Amino acid sequence: MPALPSSLSTTRLDLRRYVPEDAAWYATMALRNRSHLARHEGDNAAMRITDEADAIAAINEFGREADAENAAFLGAFRRKDSVFVGQVYIGVSNANLPGYLVGYFCDEAHLRQGYTLEATAATVAALFRDCNAQRVGLWCDDTNIASQRIAERIGMRREGHVRSDKRHADGSITGSLCYGLLRDEFLAQEAR
Repeated sequence: MPALPSSLSTTRLDLRRYVPEDAAWYATMALRNRSHLARHEGDNAAMRITDEADAIAAINEFGREADAENAAFLGAFRRKDSVFVGQVYIGVSNANLPGYLVGYFCDEAHLRQGYTLEATAATVAALFRDCNAQRVGLWCDDTNIASQRIAERIGMRREGHVRSDKRHADGSITGSLCYGLLRDEFLAQEAR
């Protein structure tokens, strides 16, 4: 199986793996985004960070996952000024296929600027082009309209709806939507 991407570039963004020197600002970012991420990203590693030591531990874990070729966590930075705008996750869902899952979050200061769509589209394209993906999937909360739009805009099909499968901190219960894009569908999109 090809190595997971460690860096990517788009028109406006550079995506790269985190390094230990990122810990201070990553901790600040995690704390700043806590309420923003709470609803749809409650299990995100950023939600467990309370200080720089936690950020170092998370970044080290991200590195171990990448080195083991299980997952990659890429920070998305604006090319013009290197400002962090979001994160993209790549997980191996089926090494034999190969199949991957993607996930993401946008820094609250950069919502509705198209950065998450741009970063996710580039990541999905790299998985098909460079990693020979046969399938790329995405799961999101059934109330997360922004994530649903991103999945649909990059050509993914809604494949399923798991109803009432999680309880949130506020006691509410929501479901999950499953999206997927197959290799032949991606190639057809590119040919247009």
